[in-house]
Amino acid sequence: MPVANASMLEHCGEVLQLELPNCDVRALRAAIDEHLGRTDGLIAQDSFALPKLFVSDMDSTMIGQECIDELADFAGLKDKVSAITERAMQGELDFESALKERVGLLGGLDENAIQRCLDERIDPTQGARDLVQTLKAHGCRTVLVTGGFHHFADPVAAMLGFDQVVGNRLAVADGVLTGELAGPVVDSATKKATLEEELARLGQGARSLTAGDGANDIPMIAASDYGMAYRAKPKAREAANGWIDRGDLTAVLALLDIPAGERVSA
Repeated sequence: MPVANASMLEHCGEVLQLELPNCDVRALRAAIDEHLGRTDGLIAQDSFALPKLFVSDMDSTMIGQECIDELADFAGLKDKVSAITERAMQGELDFESALKERVGLLGGLDENAIQRCLDERIDPTQGARDLVQTLKAHGCRTVLVTGGFHHFADPVAAMLGFDQVVGNRLAVADGVLTGELAGPVVDSATKKATLEEELARLGQGARSLTAGDGANDIPMIAASDYGMAYRAKPKAREAANGWIDRGDLTAVLALLDIPAGERVSA
């Protein structure tokens, strides 16, 4: 029995929970978009259960910025780098090639610019810490997996409370960025593999939740029980069975039926 939980028709708090037998999921999504516009919703084939694993993208999902774009501003290259980032997120460019091109443009930048960028430019998305901490309080393992960089992801993960971080590493020599990566590229395949590896450790029957916004997130979003597209690019939104177009990240908690009294407020 497909189950839909969406902001439509009659509100109960922020969302309405609907059970719709023999539902055509694609048709339901199209009807919601056509008639209701911006909504927050989640559609699943089975009754809802709390996830035991949460794997999330970082840039423009757990934080409101694209770190590489903001870092590029310290080198006077934000417009150029941002244009490449946008095309990669839309799925118009190969991720690995686009990443290496952007990293190459940062060669020679002082490593201290990273800490300045963190301090001056990077902020968590509204509701991010509440989401992570509430999921952990309900026994959910949390993993931040990003095509961005450990220089940013490690402090972001510590701030929000993630259990583990997977990301790329910027190569640094003599206090400056070399314009290269140190180690293998974390891409869409890595994100999906991380989801699968973590689920295998948890054992059969564990439900999974993912969140992302760009083309690089599509494989993990499509592979999870609850794939949430947060303010996402069209291709990522289409691949997801959950979407947040209107609210902040705490909307995920409402869509998972976690009552306000059982949420952790940061």
